[in-house]
Amino acid sequence: MTVNDAVAKRIAALLAEKKMSQYRLEQRSGILHGSMACIMNGRNKTVTLSTVIMLARGFDMTLLEFLDDEVFTAEELEVE
Repeated sequence: MTVNDAVAKRIAALLAEKKMSQYRLEQRSGILHGSMACIMNGRNKTVTLSTVIMLARGFDMTLLEFLDDEVFTAEELEVE
């Protein structure tokens, strides 16, 4: 699993947990719809730290809270 895949999984889990739409997250985080679509469908291969910070803020959480998930500690996570 790539880092982008892990971020997409985390986004999907948080959207479900918080009962939030992807559109609302885009509005709250400032991430454009096209960029979010690329993250969620795997077309984006390099998610930047800035984007992850924006996502965390969109979920009203800290960066550490966003990254505090087993998906980011999995041994099969590909870090390039």
